[in-house]
Amino acid sequence: MNQPFYSIPLDELFRQLETSSDGISSQEAVNRLARQGLNTIEAVRGRRSWQLLMDQFRNVLILTLLVATVLSAFLGHGIEAVAILIIILFAVLLGFFQEFRAEKAIDALRVMAAPNARVIRDGHEQLIPASGIVSGDLILMVAGDRIPADARLVESINLRIEESSLTGESVPSEKESASPIPEGTGIGDRSNMVFAGTSVVYGRGRAIVTRTGMGTEIGRIAGMLQRVETEKTPLQKNLDKVGASLAKAALVIVLVIVALGIVRGQPLIDILIFGIALAVAVVPEALPAVVTISLALGVQRMTRRHALMRRLPAVETLGSTTVICSDKTGTLTRDEMTVRSLYADGMLAGVTGSGYRPEGSISIPEGKSEFPSVFMQLLQAGVLCNDANLEQNESGEWLIRGDPTEGALIVAARKGGLDERDLRTRYPRIDEQPFSSETRRMVTVHRNGDAVMAIVKGAPESILPVCTRYVNEDGLALLDDAGRQAIMIQAENMGREALRVLAIARSDGAGLAETDDDLVFLGFAGMIDPPRSEARDAIRKCFEAGIRPVMITGDHPVTAEAIARELGILVDGRVVSGAELEGMDDTELRKMVGSIDVFARVAPEHKLRIVEALQSNGEIVAMTGDGVNDAPALKKADIGISMGINGTDVSREASAMTLTDDNFSSIVAAVEEGRGIYDNIRKYLTYLLSSNIGELGLMAGATLLGLPLPLTAVQILYVNLATDGLPALALAVDPAEPGIMKRSPYDPKQGIFTRPLIALMMTGGIWSTIVNLSLFQWARYSGRPLREAMTMTFVSLVLIQFFKAYNFRSDKYPVFKAPFANRWLNLAILWELLMLASIVSIPVLMIPFSTFPMSFEDWLIVIICTLSIIPVIEVVKWFIRKGLFGLKA
Repeated sequence: MNQPFYSIPLDELFRQLETSSDGISSQEAVNRLARQGLNTIEAVRGRRSWQLLMDQFRNVLILTLLVATVLSAFLGHGIEAVAILIIILFAVLLGFFQEFRAEKAIDALRVMAAPNARVIRDGHEQLIPASGIVSGDLILMVAGDRIPADARLVESINLRIEESSLTGESVPSEKESASPIPEGTGIGDRSNMVFAGTSVVYGRGRAIVTRTGMGTEIGRIAGMLQRVETEKTPLQKNLDKVGASLAKAALVIVLVIVALGIVRGQPLIDILIFGIALAVAVVPEALPAVVTISLALGVQRMTRRHALMRRLPAVETLGSTTVICSDKTGTLTRDEMTVRSLYADGMLAGVTGSGYRPEGSISIPEGKSEFPSVFMQLLQAGVLCNDANLEQNESGEWLIRGDPTEGALIVAARKGGLDERDLRTRYPRIDEQPFSSETRRMVTVHRNGDAVMAIVKGAPESILPVCTRYVNEDGLALLDDAGRQAIMIQAENMGREALRVLAIARSDGAGLAETDDDLVFLGFAGMIDPPRSEARDAIRKCFEAGIRPVMITGDHPVTAEAIARELGILVDGRVVSGAELEGMDDTELRKMVGSIDVFARVAPEHKLRIVEALQSNGEIVAMTGDGVNDAPALKKADIGISMGINGTDVSREASAMTLTDDNFSSIVAAVEEGRGIYDNIRKYLTYLLSSNIGELGLMAGATLLGLPLPLTAVQILYVNLATDGLPALALAVDPAEPGIMKRSPYDPKQGIFTRPLIALMMTGGIWSTIVNLSLFQWARYSGRPLREAMTMTFVSLVLIQFFKAYNFRSDKYPVFKAPFANRWLNLAILWELLMLASIVSIPVLMIPFSTFPMSFEDWLIVIICTLSIIPVIEVVKWFIRKGLFGLKA
């Protein structure tokens, strides 16, 4: 098996790729292009638009409604047929547009490809379309270029690459054309490689192309994205089951009615009308519309909490979320490097404040009564040997123009009372040596009155060895090997706290040529991308809500562990690196994933494996991400969450939700909203299906007892579409119950219909059947005409369902606890009462609805009968609160 290109010597690389440090010829490039194909992200032929549209009809409930539409039209009920057809089209078109948009994720990857590339062919520099790049090509890159393919560096001059979208690194990666790197090194540590789709932010370089098209890292991600299947949400699975059950029930009812009718010798057309009326009673025609509209309303509320939902069914998934896998940079942290600690003359000074806002202070070191001047010298030098600028935009946000680590030094100086603009005027720069990966330092020379001074900034291991003195409170002191070792130990201690340590030194009266030795050590600045302050509270809320937060990042394990501990994510769990993860098989990972709180230095396929392992353990997984590397895991997760500010188009297209503020706390707010939506879905499903059970029991009971049909098909359809529909929609916006984030997530295996809900649903439906069937029989035997008895039954059915709507606002709290808190339900019931009164009293409406004007006595009897539903439901709720008969909320 061939070794990876990053782990072999350059001469072996040239041999394998049949190239050289001068690239290949144009003719050879043509031959290779014919063999290898274009350097593009291939588009797997997705489903065509008409196929997506047809797929929407692969839904049992939709098919059942289509049958009801055809039968209604066949029997001359044109209005009912049109009403059901409109509902079907509404649900089908919405699903079509959601899936059509989801198919665009791969297209966003192709946009990331570089349009042109500079190569050396035939010994000459050429600008060619990036799609024509082949393996063995020698590519040139400078600041601002997008890398066209994966390549091994042969020359690197101060080269830094922005790879955050691919690796998750919070700062640009330093690159060098050094010796081979050990096999198995993670993608974020392959310093001798550059990758397609990333960008050069500094320096220049030359590299030999190793992989093109789908063979590149970004191509592999595209392939993974194409293979990942999106799982149905718990709601979709439950509705599929409900639809299948209702369809079977409708078919059985029609067959039973036909069989009974034949036995009794009834006319076939009467038998069919009976059967279809019962089938219509079984199917909640308003359900698809109510589900869609309620989710859409939930989406609007979530937008106000900085969460944009891209796929409606994912809204309710948030309510069941048990694990949130979050990226670190920019989501849990600010993505703004901040100096946390300063070291000078053996003293440490803490720096308060977070991010680029120049607010905070520098503490006086322990044992000192005033702020030592050595720290001011350190801050001043850090500002002068610096190319960044601190600016404030029109909206008042503080921004850094330039390198984030240099920006952190400027902000720290501002906190110490220094202004970089004044200092740069007083000590103008006259010469410089930019940072390079070879020297690992930056040098600037400044005029200091009539003299000059050089300032050096860089890695401690490159600065300390050439320092012979250090600044102390008395001036200067000699620095020997023991002193250097003690200072280096301090740097290592700061590094263990996940601080990125910069050493700063100076040389008085020296130019660039005199900065290789005899430097004066000024001190260290330790910096970090700090956690968001609101993220700590959000993590605490997660634990209270029974949700486990997990950090998955491309950053180093030490940095990840420090941030995770500070936020409270890591308490008793483990930190696992990508290399350790690579050594686990899927079975081992599945067993251990529950005890791992932090995954660091991970690759794209690792993120996907983590999500799959969690899901195989029955977890409902929310996954955040902003980079190309996150896209497959975002698509696989039960709810993928992308970043709206710093996220890539690829991650946004693959996700179900986008955060407009890139803030972890917004995820928790969205989960809270999702739980409320999930609760409300349960409420209106219980209400709708309980209503249908009541209708079915009434119609089936009358048929089995040989009674006339208590309701007409038009009355049943009106109840299902209008009377049930509006209150159900109102329940969809019911205020959340108290303590919604103090309870555990719903068990996805349990489904929407728990035993308490089934008990409420069946009790409401059965009691409705008993009351309405008894009322119908009594009205007939009291000498009232059949039409009047049917009208009383129709009104009774509607009123009982109104009372149930208020009862089902909670499955445990009494109806008398803030009964009218839902103003939309109040308005819906008021409107429906006016409609009901009109249907039974206005002649033009009485004809199509076959109603009869009711007397005061009729109304009084009906109201007394329907009020009986309230104590019956309340008794069941009491059982639920007490946990009797296995009914525990």
